[in-house]
Amino acid sequence: MTQSYSLRRRLVLGLLAALLAIAALAVADSWREAQQTATRVSDRVLAGSILAIAERVIVTEDGTLEVDVPYVALEMLTSSAQDRVFYRVDGSDGFITGYQQLPVVPGAGTEIVYEDLVFRGDAIRLGSLQRAASSGVSAIPFTVTVAETTIARSQLAQSLLVQASVRLAILILAAAVIVWFAVSLSLAPLYRLRNAIALRSPDDLSPIRQDVPREVEGLVETINSFMTRLDSALGALRHFTGNASHQLRTPMAIMRTQLALAQRAKTEDERRAAIAAADNAVEHAERVLAQLLLLARIDEAASDALRLDTIDLAALAKTQTAELVPRASAAGIDLGYEGAESAMMRGDAMLLGELLRNLIENAIAYAGSGAEATVGVDRDAAGVRLTVADTGPGVAAAKLPHLRQRFARERADKPGAGLGLAIVEEIAALFGGTTDVTSDAGRGFRVTILLPAS
Repeated sequence: MTQSYSLRRRLVLGLLAALLAIAALAVADSWREAQQTATRVSDRVLAGSILAIAERVIVTEDGTLEVDVPYVALEMLTSSAQDRVFYRVDGSDGFITGYQQLPVVPGAGTEIVYEDLVFRGDAIRLGSLQRAASSGVSAIPFTVTVAETTIARSQLAQSLLVQASVRLAILILAAAVIVWFAVSLSLAPLYRLRNAIALRSPDDLSPIRQDVPREVEGLVETINSFMTRLDSALGALRHFTGNASHQLRTPMAIMRTQLALAQRAKTEDERRAAIAAADNAVEHAERVLAQLLLLARIDEAASDALRLDTIDLAALAKTQTAELVPRASAAGIDLGYEGAESAMMRGDAMLLGELLRNLIENAIAYAGSGAEATVGVDRDAAGVRLTVADTGPGVAAAKLPHLRQRFARERADKPGAGLGLAIVEEIAALFGGTTDVTSDAGRGFRVTILLPAS
């Protein structure tokens, strides 16, 4: 037995796994957005300091540049994170003031250019701006560079990430609760279906009438179809068992009666007659049991993979016909074979032999003295065709459907259990064949079986 599992748990875990995957992507995106936001905030403050310093660059009387650094511009960069601030101002002739080792962003122009670098072992955010100071006669270019360590920026990004993560965690918890209740509500029809089936009587095989989701309708229809087939099979089994017990009870009763008569017989002739009648009853019971066992084997073969061999149906038909010629002669019937010398096909020799024997024995039993019975096998484009026909009294066409059922008999005074034609049809169906029965009162009886050649 395979190990059971919880569908609810699988659905919930699957949905939560998807939520967690989305949450992981959301956290990664939030971290990227937090870093970008912190960088934009830091750059605005950095730009304010750069512009404030650039406004304080002037040209002296001797034509050189002089900078009066407004320290308030640097103080706006300081924070509780104890970030350090660096600056430098360069003119056309080189360094003017500040930290001379501080690098300048390459390609600095009239717009501030930013870059992340490392200075004195610390990560810094660097901004450079190029301007020109006017002396009234000419303009002297200069470059202002301001840098700040990134402690405050990192802390701001982390703070934004924590806030976003907390909101996301609350949303995931709420979603998990909603998913749990949604899955429970979705599975409720399955639990109702389970309870409806569990409360049924073992004998109740009627279709299930239960409101279920569309996704489960196919399962319910399959169960209903199975229960219908099971009910039909059980009904057929009950019918078969009842008929089989009746067919066996009759010869058993005859045997008991005849044996009792043999015990009370006053003469040897009476005793022998009673024993002969009992022996006939035993023979009839043996035949019924053999046919019941054959039906069981046919049912087993129908449910399992049938092993097929290459056989010559014509040779098999000739053999069966030859074996039953003495019985036919004793009954006053002219039995013979007319057909192809060989007809190869895929099949089971034992089952097809039983099929032939049942057809020929039926002809011997019902054709009557003076009739002819002919067995024929031919092969054409449609397949291999087996025919057993007699010139006996035949059967009314209206009675033919009834004769194809198990335990159906045309005449109670004839031997047999009414299984012959049913056995023939079921064996033919095993090999993909079809059975055609034609007859009319006073015009003989013909059974034609068409089997695939391969």
